[in-house]
Amino acid sequence: MFAAVVRHRANTARAARSWDVSATFRSCCLDARCGFSSDAKPPFIDPFTEPPDASTFPAYHPKDYFSFELIHQSTKSNARVGRIHTPHGPIETPGFVAVGTNGALKAAPHGVLRRANLDLMFANTYHLMLQPGAGVVEQAGGLHTFMGRNKPLITDSGGFQVFSLGAIDASDKVNELKKRTKSKHKDGNGLIKQINETGVTFKSYRDGSVYELTPESSVAAQKQLGADIIIPLDELPPYGICDLTLKKSVFKSHRWEARSLRTHLLDLKNQAMYGVVHGGVNDELRELSATYLSSLPFDGFAIGGSLGKDTEELVSMLRKVLRILPDDKPNHVLGIGDPQSVEACVSLGADTFDSTFPTRSARHGSLLTKTRGRINVRNKKFKTLFEPPCWECPCSLCKHHSLAYLHHLDRAKEPMAWTLATEHNLHYMGGMMKELREGILRNEV
Repeated sequence: MFAAVVRHRANTARAARSWDVSATFRSCCLDARCGFSSDAKPPFIDPFTEPPDASTFPAYHPKDYFSFELIHQSTKSNARVGRIHTPHGPIETPGFVAVGTNGALKAAPHGVLRRANLDLMFANTYHLMLQPGAGVVEQAGGLHTFMGRNKPLITDSGGFQVFSLGAIDASDKVNELKKRTKSKHKDGNGLIKQINETGVTFKSYRDGSVYELTPESSVAAQKQLGADIIIPLDELPPYGICDLTLKKSVFKSHRWEARSLRTHLLDLKNQAMYGVVHGGVNDELRELSATYLSSLPFDGFAIGGSLGKDTEELVSMLRKVLRILPDDKPNHVLGIGDPQSVEACVSLGADTFDSTFPTRSARHGSLLTKTRGRINVRNKKFKTLFEPPCWECPCSLCKHHSLAYLHHLDRAKEPMAWTLATEHNLHYMGGMMKELREGILRNEV
């Protein structure tokens, strides 16, 4: 039997909790249902080792190239209108962030975002690191130049994609992390080779070559990419794992994020870094994570990990977290983009959201509309409906074409169908966020 004493320090508060984790921890964390195996390979440290104290970091100082401006706080709710200032222009909040996985929107040009009044775009470090390589992007002058986009960009750490791959190679004794579709790589599975305190070793789904992603290498890659906002490496635990395993993951994420932040502070390069709050739907762990990360000199905060099984659970968790995060810094909800959830989170004070939901749905024939609701253009009833999806929408589909035409293009598998539908859904999200901002300014949201 052994007891792990978990202590969490912030700038002004200390809390001590004792856990008897001997037999319970060993059986729980080796159970495949929990999603993680214990760190069996060096370097090994006690999984409940606390992250560095905030006193070991420099105090936060406002940046002349990055800041959050609060424009209006609603009197009806916690919703707020703000503006994030970045080297490549402002980001109006609350705002939706379109995802361009490989540095490009699928089936649509970047100019669509400007016309849809969407300021910020998300790109994935993992995919860009594998192809064409962060070094190539750096040689091109950075991601903005490489893409030809003189607007704000945010990149993630690469961790989400790595952990989403799962690992089914029994020889490495790493359990499956998350259900996933069949890999593009010919070997199929076993892409994660090792997870330990150093980071994650994995195989490329493209050619099978081996990479090591650490807090330091993730930041280095994002420095080469040059996005305005970058994210520290964190661990992605699945929904429903036991509390002890989740706590282990939260502490590892805190240690990794602290290492990422130290690396970032050595060479800022006019970039802002957001800390990522974890803890699943466990209130105590979310509070612990939000409190600790708020004590560190991050420029903003993202809420990540498992956000719940539905909007109700998401709102319950987010309501508690946003009360802890500092009001003078921006916050971002990772992976949320369905209109119902976005509207609910805005009323709690959430600033920005990213998701593939609008663009992915468009490619599957699903349109978001104000008057018709969410519709599937593949339905036979649209074959002879010679009306636009939305009369008031300024997108190319609604201005120049009908649902019958889009129905035809989709059935004919014409790529133009994806382009028109994607542009429409992005216009819908941009219009929805604009209406929310205007509603907040009138104290109606």
